[in-house]
Amino acid sequence: MLIVENAPPPHLPTRKVLLCCLFLILFLAVPITSQAQVPTRLTNPTAAQIGSCGLPDVWAQFDANAPVKTFNLTSDCEYAAGDLGNGALLYFSAGVYTINGNGYSIIAPINRWTMYVQNSGATLNLNNVTIQGNNGGSSAVAAFTFAELNASRVIFQDNTTTAVPVFVSAGSTATLTDVQFLGNRSGQSGLVTGNAVGTSVVITNAVFRDNTVDGQVVEVRGGATVRLEGCIVFENNIRTNNNPATNTGTTPGSTLTNNSVSSGPVCLATTPQPKKKKKADPTPPPTSTLRPQFAATHVALQAATGATFSTAFGLDSGVHFRQLDGAGIGVQSIIDAGYLEAFDVWGYVEQGVEVCFSQTGRVVFLDARTSPR
Repeated sequence: MLIVENAPPPHLPTRKVLLCCLFLILFLAVPITSQAQVPTRLTNPTAAQIGSCGLPDVWAQFDANAPVKTFNLTSDCEYAAGDLGNGALLYFSAGVYTINGNGYSIIAPINRWTMYVQNSGATLNLNNVTIQGNNGGSSAVAAFTFAELNASRVIFQDNTTTAVPVFVSAGSTATLTDVQFLGNRSGQSGLVTGNAVGTSVVITNAVFRDNTVDGQVVEVRGGATVRLEGCIVFENNIRTNNNPATNTGTTPGSTLTNNSVSSGPVCLATTPQPKKKKKADPTPPPTSTLRPQFAATHVALQAATGATFSTAFGLDSGVHFRQLDGAGIGVQSIIDAGYLEAFDVWGYVEQGVEVCFSQTGRVVFLDARTSPR
């Protein structure tokens, strides 16, 4: 119930036992090497070779003949160092590939790249995913030799790279939209680097927060072009010498344009979506509260009181509203204080309900489980 008050606002024979022990000793004398072997790298994995999380369980490479080019994550994809060799976890050399993260993470504590896209005609699209845990890798994501990288609503978090988390070079292009770089450690300069002539990077709406870098947060060198658009937030980034990090830097011949910078709060146009959850059943739960079978329609109630009502799943989803008088409120102290308006709200209220009163005052919530009082 909502009220606005007029107030401030089983043993074996011996010989068999000996034979068993002898066998065990001989077996253990043989070096065990299988655990140290690197799994064979998958080439163009089929749908049957895609792991339960939505990506291959071990390192894989993809070219124009790859049968699967779109990946939809259904849980976090977490890798160990034994899942890959001395190369990228995911290597794309031809074709257009899309990874839809659905709010999940790719956690790869590896010593090379998490993802590497290379060659003209190779494109990688990353959507709504967090890339984290790259420990000592060259980069979390890299694009080389006229490749294309597109990242939307991607979070790069807690990566410790020997180079930079996102490295774009040799005529490649990268478009980063609504991205966040949080708590990363870069071993060479910054967090995003555009490198070499013909390389182009466009960053639209980004947050760089709590990172440690050797130099600039965003670096442009070798004749590359980096364009910053929308809201770019640099906040609490430090250099390895514990001094404040330089936000942006260029080398002769490179270009940094439209440096629209804000030091204020997060201002992404579209924040990463949460992990998928089962939708709530829109059927109203039973209630022990005694009330009329039907409430006044919200249309008539709005017209009569000037108040407005809204719900997450619409006003016909099982939420009911009723205007109350003093007897309906049933709390004398509130009645004596001079209430302005009172409404009873019941039914499927778990979905989220909003009531906007037409007058200014103090809002009081009453537990209606014992109604009528």
